[in-house]
Amino acid sequence: MITTRFAPSPTGRLHVGNIRTALHNWMFARANGGRFLLRIDDTDAERSEERFVEAIRADLGWLGLAPDGEVRQSERFALYEARFGELVAAGRIYPAYETSQELDLKRKIQLGRGLPPVYDRAALALSDADRATLDADGVRPHWRFRLDHDAAVEWDDLVRGHQKFEPATMSDPVVRRADGSWLYMLPSAIDDIDLGISHVVRGEDHVANTALQIQMFDAMGGARPTFAHAALLTGAEGKLSKRLGSLGVDQLREQGIEAQAIRALLARLGTSDPVEPLADMEPLIASFDFARFGRAPARFDEVELAQANARLVHQLEFDAVAARLPAGMARAGWEAVRPNLSTIAEAADWWGVVEGPIDAVPAGEDADYLAAAAVAAEAIEWDGDPWHALTARLKDTTGRKGKALFLPLRRALTGRDHGPDMAALLPLIGRERAIERLKQA
Repeated sequence: MITTRFAPSPTGRLHVGNIRTALHNWMFARANGGRFLLRIDDTDAERSEERFVEAIRADLGWLGLAPDGEVRQSERFALYEARFGELVAAGRIYPAYETSQELDLKRKIQLGRGLPPVYDRAALALSDADRATLDADGVRPHWRFRLDHDAAVEWDDLVRGHQKFEPATMSDPVVRRADGSWLYMLPSAIDDIDLGISHVVRGEDHVANTALQIQMFDAMGGARPTFAHAALLTGAEGKLSKRLGSLGVDQLREQGIEAQAIRALLARLGTSDPVEPLADMEPLIASFDFARFGRAPARFDEVELAQANARLVHQLEFDAVAARLPAGMARAGWEAVRPNLSTIAEAADWWGVVEGPIDAVPAGEDADYLAAAAVAAEAIEWDGDPWHALTARLKDTTGRKGKALFLPLRRALTGRDHGPDMAALLPLIGRERAIERLKQA
């Protein structure tokens, strides 16, 4: 079975880049009848917070990306310890005793000589006696995974195509700190094997990690997942934006952005396919294919998201939004104001226009016209189409037409120059309120 995973660290809220990764994993699993797992990467006890674990779950729930299962790395330390011991015994993980300052000096020397700053494996030259002396002196080692330099690491990436890395050009990665805490690389590979992850879907900033982790999969005798590394998002200005790293689900919700709009936009970013703000995800899932993604950075534009949101809101039926509308707004009210909304929350503004009071626009030279309109409003039938009945009568009695006929009425009845179709809005305002507003104007 195809199984994907989303593996956030609970050190903050989900941001746009996280959401896109989660969405890709969820859509690929759904498109192929597979499973989507949530893995909480909380090995860093100092930085991980339970409130962020809860926020991640809540954000995924709101986005409609419910996982089929959840695991927490903090509950899997026994498994990591067992695999770690096996790799140490096999000679694939070894202790290294250099301090961070010593390693930094080595890198500076290598760079000064025009060499790549690759770890020189000095720790492998230590004898048992050397290590015993260091241990006796209280020097605690960190632990590195020994890369096999004999063959290139290669894989066929679902987005980037064929990839090839020479292990000799990479440092043996540190997998465990001197204090015993874990870094990302090894526990992630252990989990992917243990959980049967068939496809690892993540950003292209993890490509080098994949080259290292493939050797870890091989060393542990685990099946290699298939990899897909999507191009990173850029801001509207065309470069990597710090804002994308801070723009979170909570902020988007506060702005009135719908989960469906976020999904629709992020599902298509990086492809040549048009953004379709569909309330139903099934068409987007059915068309999801990593072959459609390019390698160029994907441009995220908040203006485009707002536009997609407005187009989505214009499609939403009353029953889907009724619980979020202001008290008293029924189906007719929603259908009247819906074409003018960018967010559902804006419906409350227009309902305030319906129910009043409103800030009247000074009538000026239209005062006599509006007085005549008040008289006409009292005379017409209100059971059918009062707006067209009113304007037809005023056109006949005053000779006005076009903007001169309609705009003063709109201003007097709503306090605004623009808005929903008055034919739909006037019946909601009602006879008594409309006559009173015309008289006051």
